[in-house]
Amino acid sequence: MKLLIASDIHGAADWCARLMQELDAEQPDRLVLLGDLLYHGPRNDLPADYRPKEVVAMLNSVRDSVIAVRGNCEAEVDQMVLDFPCMAEYSVLWDPDATNPVTRAAGIELFLTHGHVWGPGIHNSVDKMPSLPEGAAIVYGHTHKKVSRRSDAHPGVWCFNPGSVGLPKDGSHSFGVYENGEFRFRTWDE
Repeated sequence: MKLLIASDIHGAADWCARLMQELDAEQPDRLVLLGDLLYHGPRNDLPADYRPKEVVAMLNSVRDSVIAVRGNCEAEVDQMVLDFPCMAEYSVLWDPDATNPVTRAAGIELFLTHGHVWGPGIHNSVDKMPSLPEGAAIVYGHTHKKVSRRSDAHPGVWCFNPGSVGLPKDGSHSFGVYENGEFRFRTWDE
């Protein structure tokens, strides 16, 4: 299974266009969107390229490949314009082809969430983990900072945050790729 993982677009149309180019280049099985897609939120400045209607059109053009969860900035009006479900607090994917890094058995569970309701407590994500099997991964956004490491507080769980497409708080616009049981970052220069 190959996934392209993006979070925190926040209506940034130019960065979303770059994400669409990466989607074409990577050819993943699914595009995972971890919330905060259209609205910038009251704690963030407007992105310089804030054009949420353009982001809607781009995301709707790939709706059949999208798995999305709700961020803290999503509202009912977002669901009214997006042609794919985006209001679930989490989604769970099972990768039957990957080898569990802890148990060495076949299969890895991926818990997809934004990071404000469920999260590993890294940076400003909430520290409220769901019950996950050993070797599972929590894949989240919200903090706008990249993370790829084993959880200190929740042994046996991998934590992956792709950073932010539209409003990074760690110096680089980014997204993630999951393939063959491995996570990696992809970043863009300004």
